[in-house]
Amino acid sequence: MKGGRDQIKQQGGAKINLVLTLLILCGMVFVGVMIAPPYFNNYQLQDAMKTEARFAGYNRKSDEEIRDDVWKKVQELGIPVKKEDIHIVNENNTVQITVNYSIPVDMKFTQFTMDFHARGDNHSL
Repeated sequence: MKGGRDQIKQQGGAKINLVLTLLILCGMVFVGVMIAPPYFNNYQLQDAMKTEARFAGYNRKSDEEIRDDVWKKVQELGIPVKKEDIHIVNENNTVQITVNYSIPVDMKFTQFTMDFHARGDNHSL
């Protein structure tokens, strides 16, 4: 009889481990789904800003034209930025674009703010 009880305890322990593992995995997926999109959008914005900075120097775009192009990308990505938050330095054949913004994240059990500092320039040319 003693062997039967030990086997039942082992099976119960295995079930608890399985449930805990599944809960941890689900939690990690939930956190990933909540956090990954803002990082991905920031990456896309930075890439667009670098491209804009490179071509703006060649095409002799004004600051306002550059700002309008970046603003279109910001709206496309749904990033919470005002047009006046897009800062441009365009002098001596150097174009630098910066955008600082924050995204509030509600994880149901906690809330926090993610701060981003997107930057694109044509220094690497």
